[in-house]
Amino acid sequence: MPESSPMPTKASSPQTAPDPLEAAVVDTGLDLVVCCYTRARLHTMLPALSRAVEQLDPTDEVLVVVDHNEDLRTELLDVVPDRVRVIANERERGLSGARNTGLHAARAGIVVFLDDDATLQGDGLEVIRERFTAPDIVAVGGGVEPAWHAGTQPAWFPEEFGWVVGCDYRGLPADGADIRNPIGAAMAVRRRPLVDIGGFSRHLGRRGTFPAGCEETLMGIALRERHPGARLIRDTRFSVRHEVTPERTTLRYFVRRCYQEGRSKATLSALTSADLALASERDYTRRILTSALWRHRRTPARAAMVVVGFVTTVAGFAVGTIQNQLAPRARRERER
Repeated sequence: MPESSPMPTKASSPQTAPDPLEAAVVDTGLDLVVCCYTRARLHTMLPALSRAVEQLDPTDEVLVVVDHNEDLRTELLDVVPDRVRVIANERERGLSGARNTGLHAARAGIVVFLDDDATLQGDGLEVIRERFTAPDIVAVGGGVEPAWHAGTQPAWFPEEFGWVVGCDYRGLPADGADIRNPIGAAMAVRRRPLVDIGGFSRHLGRRGTFPAGCEETLMGIALRERHPGARLIRDTRFSVRHEVTPERTTLRYFVRRCYQEGRSKATLSALTSADLALASERDYTRRILTSALWRHRRTPARAAMVVVGFVTTVAGFAVGTIQNQLAPRARRERER
């Protein structure tokens, strides 16, 4: 799950000195990065790009990064609005690689990342410019409202698991609160600090339809470790409507996504520490999931899915932890 409580500021490695976070010059120019891999989302992405272009300042730019699909890149060159630059993902296949390509192609001081099935609402980019006038802000997460294909969420779907479809969910910090990490469908980050931490980890993140995650979580942890005085905040005025397609409203997808989230959390724990990787999840389990069982006592299907989601995520974490422990041993055996 993306976030559920304010993040502790304890770093897992010693710091040489507090970093001023480039506070001498506050750059509110921005570039917007949208990553895509399939033409199946063009019906959402093209109108969303047009809406985003309407909010650009003269020096801003939109970058569309196409993830290893040359036919799609060629098609987009002819159909995207003016002031949109289409580039190919020059790094490893997947969302992390595509985002890193966009990050390094960006020229502005602030980089806004939107999913290719998310559409800006209101004056979201103006909110970002306003927020980043504060020099201690390093990242902003927006509000992510689900646009269910049927008009409403499935009767069995508990709102505590909105993170399964990449959207807001019950248990998120309040608007304006500090967060550990943003939801990836709508986030903005200062470019220089993000480059300094190496961007998004190639060990995490979605690849095509494979529903992994946690790259934004590692980003948030690394930014705060590198800049102990930095703030990551949530501002729901910067909001998007995130399309939820029919295949993401099935029990099969729910279980698969929960399992892969658990595996991603195991990898995240190996890359950082269990305390940093799971602090929010422990609070989410203790406060939100336990109360969810009572809240859904009159809707047994939702109560059951709370249990299924929790158990499946824990199972994924256990399997991922074992796999991570065995991987070094397997590498040593191959080297012999």
